[in-house]
Amino acid sequence: MNQYAKTMNEGSEIKHILLFTLPLLFGNLFQQFYNVVDSVIVGRYLGSNALAAVGATGSITYLFYTLCIGLSVGTGILIAQHFGAGNENNVRKLIVNSSYVVVVFGIVMTIISIALAPDLLRLLETEEEIFDDAVCYMRIACSGTLAVAAYNWINSVMRSLGNSTIPLVFLIVASVVNVGLDLLFVLVFGMGVGGAALATVIAQGTAAAGSIIFAFAKFPQFRLTREHIRPDIKTAANCISKGVPLALQYAFISVSMIYLQRTANTFGVTVTATYTATMRVEQLIQQPFISLSTAVSTFTGQNLGAGLLDRCVRGYRKSMVAMICFAVLMLGVFMLFSGNIVGFFVTEPEVIAIGDVALKLSACFYVFLGTIHVTRGLLNGAGDVSYAMLNGFVEVIGRIGFATVLSLIPEIGCWAVWATSGLTWFITGLMSYIRYKRGHWKGHGISVKDPV
Repeated sequence: MNQYAKTMNEGSEIKHILLFTLPLLFGNLFQQFYNVVDSVIVGRYLGSNALAAVGATGSITYLFYTLCIGLSVGTGILIAQHFGAGNENNVRKLIVNSSYVVVVFGIVMTIISIALAPDLLRLLETEEEIFDDAVCYMRIACSGTLAVAAYNWINSVMRSLGNSTIPLVFLIVASVVNVGLDLLFVLVFGMGVGGAALATVIAQGTAAAGSIIFAFAKFPQFRLTREHIRPDIKTAANCISKGVPLALQYAFISVSMIYLQRTANTFGVTVTATYTATMRVEQLIQQPFISLSTAVSTFTGQNLGAGLLDRCVRGYRKSMVAMICFAVLMLGVFMLFSGNIVGFFVTEPEVIAIGDVALKLSACFYVFLGTIHVTRGLLNGAGDVSYAMLNGFVEVIGRIGFATVLSLIPEIGCWAVWATSGLTWFITGLMSYIRYKRGHWKGHGISVKDPV
């Protein structure tokens, strides 16, 4: 076994999961650091209107990103299971053919997102005073969709092979690049929100290129023959069949977030800026949940591929305990310091006051948010992708339904934006746990003899 590719089929379940989670967490935090730097520099040096313009693009830009990311995650499920089963030939075929799929989707999403940026932002009812900046930011950010797709693809492949450390190294380098270019483009060159977007695109491209070069140099699974690099329609179709439901799950969630962004926009620029600031904070808070989910997914994929069902169950239960401890800790932190945290992003007293209450409200539902992520990790790792679309659909119904109803109640007002998220987490988390208990996911393992 190569030192860079490792199985998790023996030893302590929670030790494997937590050791795998830590580099993922640091990597995800550095990735979110791109967004934090954008928000801090834009909010403090260009003002709350510019911050609102950046925030107004977040949900819809993420929609295009996730269509590519979902394909990468689906491929990772297949690679983890075949790697756990010891089928190296299938692993190589999956790596190659998934790269073809991701590149094609990345190019298509780039063209569509850039062309439709103004129309989509008008559909979101983006305020005229921030509209031009929002279009500029979105077009530049979406021009880097292929870089985002490439990085998430190589990251997914490495994770499925048991390595969550190498991508972190390149993200650290990329984060330094991002900070430097942010300051250069915005403060020195005066490029406005477009400069912040360009800095993030270049940083993502740096992480993708570095990771791919390293993988080909060090991972034996990337030592390919002419047979491996030949496009295989069946293998590509398998990648798509696993990836599309996950892509649609992410897309559904993105659509629901777009609707919630639209709801926030209807309350004016102050609420839009507050929502942007609180979303940046919550994106950071979600990283431990997301990292743990990814670790559970890889752990489940490898062990289910090896036929070790009991290890999957034990890993899930212990991960749920770890998640609950973190959720309770964060509840305490936000009850004490939420106003100070929002003040890190903006200086306007009204925005800080609204954000203080909003973060406390959201924190009450973090246990349900964590349940979604950990359970989704197990189900995705097991290849139960049919549930992924249902999961995403429920989030759409929840966010659109709650936002529509709550925003019409005068006594609730703008708080409908944050209450909607919490209530949606509650119903989605409950449904995810029910799916786990029913055990349908247990029948999705593969055999070492399975073709791809």
